[in-house]
Amino acid sequence: MMFINWGLEAVKWQYLMSNIQPVSFGKAYKAIFAGQAFAFNTVNSVGEFLGRMFYLDDGNRLRSISLTMVGSLSQLIVTFIMGIAGLVYMRWFMFSPSVLKPYGLSLFWLQGLTVILTAVTIFLLLLYYALSWVITIVEKIPFISKYVYLIQKIEELHAKQLTRILLFSFLRYVVFVVQYLLLLSVFHVNGNMISLAWLVCVKFLVLAVIPSIAMAELGMRGEIGVQLFGLVSNNIVGIIFTTVGIWLINRMLPAVWGALLILRVRIFKNKE
Repeated sequence: MMFINWGLEAVKWQYLMSNIQPVSFGKAYKAIFAGQAFAFNTVNSVGEFLGRMFYLDDGNRLRSISLTMVGSLSQLIVTFIMGIAGLVYMRWFMFSPSVLKPYGLSLFWLQGLTVILTAVTIFLLLLYYALSWVITIVEKIPFISKYVYLIQKIEELHAKQLTRILLFSFLRYVVFVVQYLLLLSVFHVNGNMISLAWLVCVKFLVLAVIPSIAMAELGMRGEIGVQLFGLVSNNIVGIIFTTVGIWLINRMLPAVWGALLILRVRIFKNKE
């Protein structure tokens, strides 16, 4: 499912790049992995656009950054929406005050966190669909006007296109959750499947909110996994193995493959 996951991301990026340069699916797929090589050493994968630029023409590389960020924003919005839904599920269907108390939580704080995150998500969603309007305003700022060509293509993204990008992000998110559930099953972390699925969503939300670097985040991922899935299962070893497995499949292996692809591109360019 790793290939389906990154395949969906490749389709999304290919669709976004069509605004500046036609990109084949094969090249988009390679670009996604190259991006992971850079993302692996940057906070919350913000550097992924650097690797993707290797597969674009020189004149389009800087222009691709803003469009790549639109794709990342769509993924973040989906992560927030699903994570908030997970928090709501936890509140109403899983836990009582007595269960949350040992973890230093309360229903009051859980509800407060949900309200704050919902407000942030609504803001991001409104911003996402108002990007063309925002760019129009930004273009009028004097010291930014000379760089406006870098973000101008965002104006051409209409609501239908933005919704399609969100759909790609949602499908990819579903693959993330299924991957996690499959590994939890493999390592015998038993529990109600629906509860586990929503806990996975909450974990992705936490990882999106907390700044981290993929190369050093394994311990944090393990701790978050133990705290969340430990609420429904005593199989701590299985939870840790699942966390490590997801990290290897979705972070480490793509980063290694991406690094090899970048090395190959540079070697061929040097020969030319």
